[in-house]
Amino acid sequence: MVGGGIVGAGVIRDAALRGLDCALVEQHDFGFGTSSRSSRLLHGGIRYLAQGRIGLVREASREKKILHKIAPHLSQPLAFIFPTYTGSGWVRWKLSIGVKLYDILCGGSNLGPSQTLSRDTLLAKVPGLTPDKLTGGVRYYDAKTQDVRLVIDTLRSAEKYGATLHNYYRFEDAHYEDDHWQAKILDVESQRTFTIRARSIVNATGPWSENLPNSNTIIRPTKGVHIVIDHNRLPISDALVMPEGKRILFAIPWNERTYLGTTDTDYDGSPEAVACAPEDIDYILRIANTYFPKAILTSNDILSAWAGLRPLIASRNGNPSDISRKHEIKLSPQGWMDITGGKLTTYRLMAEQAIDQLLPHLKMGHRHSTSAEIQLVEDPNQLPFSKIAPCPLSKEAVTYYVRCEWARHLEDLMIRRSGWHYYLHHQEEAARQVADWMAELLNWTPEYKNAQLETYLALPVA
Repeated sequence: MVGGGIVGAGVIRDAALRGLDCALVEQHDFGFGTSSRSSRLLHGGIRYLAQGRIGLVREASREKKILHKIAPHLSQPLAFIFPTYTGSGWVRWKLSIGVKLYDILCGGSNLGPSQTLSRDTLLAKVPGLTPDKLTGGVRYYDAKTQDVRLVIDTLRSAEKYGATLHNYYRFEDAHYEDDHWQAKILDVESQRTFTIRARSIVNATGPWSENLPNSNTIIRPTKGVHIVIDHNRLPISDALVMPEGKRILFAIPWNERTYLGTTDTDYDGSPEAVACAPEDIDYILRIANTYFPKAILTSNDILSAWAGLRPLIASRNGNPSDISRKHEIKLSPQGWMDITGGKLTTYRLMAEQAIDQLLPHLKMGHRHSTSAEIQLVEDPNQLPFSKIAPCPLSKEAVTYYVRCEWARHLEDLMIRRSGWHYYLHHQEEAARQVADWMAELLNWTPEYKNAQLETYLALPVA
């Protein structure tokens, strides 16, 4: 398994649950790419209904409920309010029908019942929303999650059932001989190279997938940016949908914070170099201030930001927002598999379908997938450190992330294991304390600790 994002994590877990001998390698840290930079939602995709993609909505809606069952600690039902305005192109009566259909596509019942809201009711629920030309709106349910925590907990479950997992191991090349693949792997930190012999290789590297030798993928990466502000600057209790034409932005409450996004623009640079540009920030602030004119949000309100890439199946036609989020699985006769596209919500289903296709190639016979039935986290002692909002800064948490969750660098822990990088006001002060604790746990020299701090502090916060 090549790629330690959410799809790779899902595939390796499903493989391990079915008793396959399996290993995963990730060239960076687990969840380094797309899977720690999403909108952090489990959703069917209400706007896909308007595009007529009923099958995609049904598939994602059902998966949303499955994830709510197997990872309740990372699936918090969240109401979304979609306001409608005269001349906007989004009509209240059509949306009212749409959200009822949305409930039905979840299998008959959503995570909460949808409603049609009058103008006065909506304004009472969302103080500060602009009333100009407002006709009312609808309220429907999806779920809030923590994307990279979902990756880590999925990987921990895979390891429990026998998978071998390595971050900072880079897939270099592979060739096929004698009914097996010989895969060349580089340990990034030691620069040691070794070979893994496997009957099949799965490429789930997202934005990097085209660059792997033997890959047969063509993707169209699009960039999405989110910004984080203090909740008191936009004190919403429900998420708010903020459409601009066919594009949709969200304002999402996140305990003491609110985050806003996302953008959707084509990207042709290095996946490692994706970043927030001033025009991305300006766009998000402009839309937010259009809907909340009294907030007068500026760049000074931004606590942190993140930018990520969607590895969409290539389509050179149309706007990025119109490209389908469907997934694609390709298996060669030699057992090389490419899995691309999709979305966070459908990762478990993508993994199940991938292993279903691999089993005949491996001549393993039919083995039923149990990934929709077994809890991601079965040990309650893990739960204090795996939440949608970051746990409090503590040595106990740092110790857990280092000893139990493969955190090897300061960046791993501050950004992906804990989320403190995006959530705390004094990131530098927190990072220095965490570096001291990690140095003690991992026997870092003073020089190595200072190098870790220097690398981390050079990262953009916003």
